[in-house]
Order: sequence, then C-alpha cells, then structure tokens
Amino acid sequence: MEPMRIAVTGSTGLIGTALVRSLRADGHKVVRLVRRPSRAGDEVEWDPLRQYVDARGLHGCEAVVHLAGAGIAGRRWTEAYRKEIRDSRVLGTAAVAEAVATLDDPPRVLVCGSAIGFYGDTGDRAVDEHARPGDGFLPSLCVEWEEAAQAAEEAGVRTVFARTGLVVSRAGGAWARLFPLFRAGLGGRLGGGHQYWSFIALHDEVAALRHLIDTETLEGPVNLTAPEPVTNREVTAAMGRVLRRPTPFPVPAVALRAALGDLAEDVLGSQRVLPTRLSESGFTFAFPTVDEAIRAA
Repeated sequence: MEPMRIAVTGSTGLIGTALVRSLRADGHKVVRLVRRPSRAGDEVEWDPLRQYVDARGLHGCEAVVHLAGAGIAGRRWTEAYRKEIRDSRVLGTAAVAEAVATLDDPPRVLVCGSAIGFYGDTGDRAVDEHARPGDGFLPSLCVEWEEAAQAAEEAGVRTVFARTGLVVSRAGGAWARLFPLFRAGLGGRLGGGHQYWSFIALHDEVAALRHLIDTETLEGPVNLTAPEPVTNREVTAAMGRVLRRPTPFPVPAVALRAALGDLAEDVLGSQRVLPTRLSESGFTFAFPTVDEAIRAA
C-alpha cells in the first residue's frame, strides 16, 4: 500500500507497540493518541473517560486503529476494576468513533480492538463470527464495546472489530507469564487441561491488523486467532517441547479460583474460535500452529 497517515490508540501496549513499529518500518506516518497534552507532531491528546479526542489531530488520517483499554488479566476482577475495564473500553471506543464521525474527511477505516471473550465458554464446540454472544461479564462487555463504535458506522466509515485471541509473546499479555514458569521447569496444565485456547502469534496479530486496514471488503467482526485452536493440555505439551523442559506440575482448578477469583473462570473456560472471515479474505498465517507460535515468541 502507498504510505498512509494512521492514528493508533493503545500504542504503548503489547500489540500497539508492535503495530506502530511495523507500520513505521514500511514508511507509514503514525500518530499516537496519548492521555496528556501532546508534546510532538506525532501525538494527539485524548481522554477516554471524559470521552474527549482532539479531533484536529486526526485530519488526514486514512485509518484509525483503536487498541486502548485496561488490562483484562492484570488484576483481580473486583467490582471497581470491572467498572474500570468497562469504562476504558466502552467510553474510549465511543470517544474515538464520535471524533471520527465529526471529521469533514473521515478515515476510510476504523479498526476497533475487541476480544474472543465475546463468545463466552464454547466448550469443545467450534465457533466463528456467525456465533451469538455468550453469557457473563466478558461477553456482555464485548457487546457494549462493539456497539460503542456506532457513530463511526453511521457516518459511513468502514468499521472492523478485531476479536483477538490469546497473543503468544514473551513481551506481555497472559502468555508472558507462562514462559518463566515453563523455563524453570514449573509449568503444567491448568485445571483439567481440556479447555480450548484460541491463540495467535504476535507477528500474525500485527499482520492481521494491517490486513484489516488494507482489505476494503472486510467490516464487522473478524476473529484474530490461529486456524488450529488447541487444548491447554496441548499447549502444555508444546511449551515443554519447544523449551525442552518437563511439565510435571498441574495447577488444580480450586487453586486457580483461590488465586484469581472470577478471572479463573476465563482461564479455565474453553474457547474454540475459528478465524473464518480472516482466512476467507486471503490472509496467510506465518505461524499457524502452537509450536510455531511459541518458537516465534
């Protein structure tokens, strides 16, 4: 693609950092939305909780990628933190969508981060973008999160919801916590190990986001997961193979619930999610299997 001006929220997070680096390496001009007064020409001030965006900084942007939000796995889900998670995503998305909608010359595409948490616990049933939302906190959050982009959709901006799975990276996210444990020989399956994990290598996550920007036929929900979801038992075996470490220490479900509270249900829950729309649009995964994704990380 010809070099573009692209705005990114969440540019200091795991995915945002990698995306900005990739875009700039290919000559695109990236402007980052920051939660303070801008200090440089590549910064735009915004405040998601006040639903404020300095829309002047978005002029000339052909794409906006919205990835910001409080971490899902960073803390116990107290009522206060549930509210923080929700507000950071729902209010932040509404602010970006409304700012985009006010522009005389809006961007061609708004890519909004979302999550496969939309589907809830699917057990061993494979689901894709045609599935309905599940039950519980994460599914209801994802529904509100995506609905908050309505202003951009009504303004005629192609809007894509990137429903991301578990990103395999040593640099951050849930998987980053696994690498030290497995390297120390302390890794093992979580609970019964039968729950499906729908993963994606960080490299493929960034490539998929760029594919969403570039592919004009894609809008609405798109699952960003590798084509072969695996069980936690299979993840454990793959970590042992790649890192050449034993995996003798299963973590009982009761211990996870004691340590993580409500978050444990997300860890123990099963999500067998397929990237149907991504694959049908011609995207090619560089690291489609869990072994390849772990080696890449």
